[in-house]
Amino acid sequence: MDALRDTTDVGELIQYIVIKLGNERYGIPIRYIDNIVKMQKVTRVPKAEPYLKGVINIRGDIGPVMSLRIKIEMGEEEVTEDTCILILRPESGNELFGIIVDAVDRVLTLGTNNIEKLTGGKARKDANFISGVGKYEDGLVSILDIEALEMDNEKKEKKE
Repeated sequence: MDALRDTTDVGELIQYIVIKLGNERYGIPIRYIDNIVKMQKVTRVPKAEPYLKGVINIRGDIGPVMSLRIKIEMGEEEVTEDTCILILRPESGNELFGIIVDAVDRVLTLGTNNIEKLTGGKARKDANFISGVGKYEDGLVSILDIEALEMDNEKKEKKE
């Protein structure tokens, strides 16, 4: 009975992959993760937005890869042995795309009641792509809005 009560106190439980960008931690709902691959050669695309690093072969399909650091204005990444590409599958059913991250930190389970939605007063440079901030034992994790990241990317591609 206590375990049931604890679950309802935290709300629906959702698993996140926690990634690192510099000293910041961001959570991506695990349902969006298709694969995690080591950093590999990315083929540049001429005249692309600076954050669009190029394309890679994703199991026979060509998919775009973006630098999350550049996208949220954290500067260029420094590739290390921990740098990897997360292959994401948006719920919209659109093509897979990759994001370059400094490292994958952990898998974290948070209850929906442990996530505070961002309001207009909480201005951050990455706020357009953040759906909320989760609280856990080690601190805070910003929850990425993958659909917003993808839609922003599509808008820019259509303008070109």
